[in-house]
Amino acid sequence: MSTPNPTPTPNAPRPATPALADQAPSAPPLNDPTPDDPPADDPATRLDIRLLAPAAAGWLTAVVLVGYHPAVSLLTAAATLTLATITTLLIRRITQRPQSPDASAPTHRRDPSKAVPSTALRDPTPTRRSWVLLAVLVVVSGMALAAALQTHSLRTGPIRALAADSATVEVHLKLNSDPVVRRAPGTHRPPYVVLQATIEEVRPRTRRPADTPPATEQPPSVATSIRTPVLVIAGENWRHVRYGQRIAATGRLESVQDGDDVAATLSIRTPPRPLAEPAWWLQAAERVRAGLRAAVANEPTDVRGLVPALVMGDESALSDELTEDFKTTGLTHLSAVSGTNLTLLLAFVLPCARLIGVRARGLTAVGVMTVVVFVILARPQPSVLRASAMGLIALAAMTSGDGRRRAVRSLSVAVIVLLLLDTSLARSAGFALSVLATAGIVLLGPGWRDALANWLPPWLAEAIACPLAAQLACTPIVAWLSGEVSLVAVAANLLAAPAVGPATILGFAAAGVALISTEAAQLIGWTAGWPAQWILLIARQGADLPGAANPWPATAIGVAILTLLCLALVFGLHRLLSKPIAMLLAVLLLALAVLRPVGSLGWPPRDWVLVMCDVGQGDGLVLRAGERSAVVVDTGPDPTAMNSCLRDLKIDHIPVLVLTHFHADHVGGLAGVLNGRRVDELEVTPYFSPRAEHRRVTDLATQHRIPIRTVTYQEKRAVGHLIWTVLWPARVPPLPPPGTSSATPTDEGSPENNASITMLVETSGLRLLLTGDLEPESQRAILATGADLRADVLKVPHHGSAQQDPAFLAATQARLALISAGRNNDYGHPAPRTLDLLSHQTTRTATTNTTGPLALTNPNNHLSLTTRPLTE
Repeated sequence: MSTPNPTPTPNAPRPATPALADQAPSAPPLNDPTPDDPPADDPATRLDIRLLAPAAAGWLTAVVLVGYHPAVSLLTAAATLTLATITTLLIRRITQRPQSPDASAPTHRRDPSKAVPSTALRDPTPTRRSWVLLAVLVVVSGMALAAALQTHSLRTGPIRALAADSATVEVHLKLNSDPVVRRAPGTHRPPYVVLQATIEEVRPRTRRPADTPPATEQPPSVATSIRTPVLVIAGENWRHVRYGQRIAATGRLESVQDGDDVAATLSIRTPPRPLAEPAWWLQAAERVRAGLRAAVANEPTDVRGLVPALVMGDESALSDELTEDFKTTGLTHLSAVSGTNLTLLLAFVLPCARLIGVRARGLTAVGVMTVVVFVILARPQPSVLRASAMGLIALAAMTSGDGRRRAVRSLSVAVIVLLLLDTSLARSAGFALSVLATAGIVLLGPGWRDALANWLPPWLAEAIACPLAAQLACTPIVAWLSGEVSLVAVAANLLAAPAVGPATILGFAAAGVALISTEAAQLIGWTAGWPAQWILLIARQGADLPGAANPWPATAIGVAILTLLCLALVFGLHRLLSKPIAMLLAVLLLALAVLRPVGSLGWPPRDWVLVMCDVGQGDGLVLRAGERSAVVVDTGPDPTAMNSCLRDLKIDHIPVLVLTHFHADHVGGLAGVLNGRRVDELEVTPYFSPRAEHRRVTDLATQHRIPIRTVTYQEKRAVGHLIWTVLWPARVPPLPPPGTSSATPTDEGSPENNASITMLVETSGLRLLLTGDLEPESQRAILATGADLRADVLKVPHHGSAQQDPAFLAATQARLALISAGRNNDYGHPAPRTLDLLSHQTTRTATTNTTGPLALTNPNNHLSLTTRPLTE
């Protein structure tokens, strides 16, 4: 269906009538198009795409050159600059060459008095193409020079050489980001802090020669003043440092790959030593941010985390569970600094300024001040500046008459300028997502909005078109990063959109009022909590849908196929959107895919007894206890994987959740288990180490009001038709002192592993022996107790590591051995030695790293194993 012609504006050129069209006036009217200009109403020429090619070429240049030596970039700049000079000379020659008269006209009919000036006979076509080529060459040359400067700045100075030697240094740092607490799934490493910083002074620590007596004083090394960016990895005691603060520290430098935006990584184990507080304006911004947190302090936990994230990108109070829900439903941009925050603020501030009489340049000044205040409050980091620029471009495209045409040019200019200022952005996934989302809104949004407006109200058409365009443009990159494709992102954004504006504006108001009155701010914060709760409801319910997130292979071939599918939708979706019946059928098919995903057909088997979830390098087991009810043993390292497994099994009630020990690969996915499910009780080992993971588990249980119970040796439990006996631990070592990650390891393993809960489960005529990460020391101790270890199925200890006691494995007499391990893991699990031991005992073995999740059934007392194909 063709779109209706746009309503002519007062300044638009009037189309010539047939009578005037055949005439050739000597001087065209002021408003008439010149011969070189395209018709104003030609849909094919509305977009000013002249800078798209230079922007794309500059981006590709930066992607390639930031990973090479500066000399390569300089050679590239010299070559393209030479080509640009040659192109300029060719353009001048073409433009000065007069077009020859029409040779077909008879010579005797030519009238010298009516000769056409040579300037009117120029051929513009090659000139336009040449100008585009010249722009590409100039941008590529400039980008190559910028890449040379940036890579040179990272390679010069002492940091790179010190990092190559893994040198220990004393440094003075200026912090360029807020601290972010991270955890390493599948490892025993405690939580750590990551932040960006600039080294302003470095002093290598001299090493005392081996033959120098300890009492001999070594001369101090010389401090060097520099300005070199590094990535800081520190302990949890750095979680309270502040953006803009200057810190003294001692750490070890490590090299990074070429193309990174930092010169090295700095690993620090010592506490921070403050040298200077942040600048006054950063301290003022922190007071505003703290005021907003205080304004929602009395609200529910998730509201306390979401409102500051919506308003200023303050994600410090967001739970892991909520973060995963936002990722699944495509709402992550709401919980981080994005163009949405700024456009909503401007959309509120500028009309208010107009109401009180501000006009013309005054409105511009108000807008600029608003942008400056927002950037300061959200932290003047590259990601904030990038998001602000993209938000302004998208706002202009969707709100002004010719904004779409100008926005394409503005987006191209923004890409070129941002990359010239920081070429390392070229390889940044955040930059790519921002540009693609803005490009989708600018290029696709208006056309799709107009197509939908043929049969929908304009406000609804725009509300659907914007998230649809942004999501489709970003889908290949998101799939590459996460290995998933969300089918609910557009619907979630559409449903959440009405609440985003009120929650954001009220949050800004609460932050400002908090500087004057905490009580008044809390009242406004309470009001902001209501729309925030609606957003939370959409995120939770959307993430719980069976087909909310669908696995997609994060490989070059998989992403290429997905890109082709997205391009096919780009070219065909306009016609679909303009037809109500076709749209209704498409929505019904999408709803069917979300509610009953094709990938889940045949999984799990109908009468499953136990499922070993594919959680990567970790353990996550589900024992069926009834309809939609199960006992869960361990949660794996990743909340998303565990949540997806339980969702496929349709489990919404967990009478008992058992954590065999507190290593991250067994408790890291706890938030995924608690996501929208009722958990009655948490059973844990009596060995509360590592302390950081134990504290995190305790905090999550307290937040969800789940009682925690420590298991006792030889206790028996029954839930539904499940009956189990705790065979271990019978004894536990003393806890390690505070500040250490574990007690002194034994010769054969860690004390945490040796204190794993071991359960003998009986269900549906089967005996299942679940062993956590038991090491040989505890395996022999269990054998010494005389316990009956006979079982039909053995969960092999410690992901099938080489540390196994052959007598223990033999005593189980298991027909089937299950091993949970991550694909291509760094530990070599399962070990060939262990697989050989099981093979010699005629035990069938199945592993998640080769077959994906495993399900057991026992129809008519016939033990069967069902696998689900790997998604990658």
